[in-house]
Amino acid sequence: MGHLDHATFGWLTPVLSYAMACIGAALGLRCTVRALGATGRSRRNWLVTAASAIGTGIWTMHFVAMLGFGVSGTDIRYDVPLTVLSLLVAMVVVCAGVFAVGHSRDRTRALLIGGLTTGLGVASMHYLGMAAVRLHGDVTYDPMLVGLSVAIAVVAATAALWAALNIKSPVAVTLASLVMGAAVSSMHYTGMLAVHVRVTPSGESLTGATAMQFIFPLAVGLGSYLFLTSAFVALSPTTGEREASAAAQQAENAAVRQRARTV
Repeated sequence: MGHLDHATFGWLTPVLSYAMACIGAALGLRCTVRALGATGRSRRNWLVTAASAIGTGIWTMHFVAMLGFGVSGTDIRYDVPLTVLSLLVAMVVVCAGVFAVGHSRDRTRALLIGGLTTGLGVASMHYLGMAAVRLHGDVTYDPMLVGLSVAIAVVAATAALWAALNIKSPVAVTLASLVMGAAVSSMHYTGMLAVHVRVTPSGESLTGATAMQFIFPLAVGLGSYLFLTSAFVALSPTTGEREASAAAQQAENAAVRQRARTV
């Protein structure tokens, strides 16, 4: 049985992965709040941005944490197509959940369906990512801990969608994102505690890419996307600000017309 180390770089990867989850959650919540205040194409665009932010945050959290994963007695490689597929799964299922909440009139039903769908999708992303792991040996899972990790994913997803519907202020969004980040991280490490590896020493080379060759550059790129999108959302005016600006402009135009008539 190989010894599993979930933090080969110490606290760096757990803390950084938690930060990625929080940033993705905060950005996704802010975009969803913007979407609920918009209509038509604007709502759709905000919902797509929210889904991509949350999905990217969850995936980046998982694989940044995996940078610290090691097993004694064997190297580790990652299957590139499966790793990319896990990212697409994360984005698609989160998009389905966000759109269900953003467009449904019965929000309670949409919340339950969206939370279940998104939670199962997040769990699928995690275990699909684990299926991409290549090492010398056999990987097995503790069924009880797997079930617990899936339950945490569903609860976390439902809580995220509820927060998107009910939380509006920036302070509340920040607090909700910290809680959601903790929930996503808990799901990941619960799933990792379910992993058992029986190492089979071999001189054969492993297929796939190392974490530093593939996952690290991709995680950096997606993390940059989160930061840049966060800046865009922070600088973009809210619906209330646009309405206030339009009202002020109309008042100014009316005052100009009034002065012109008096002259």
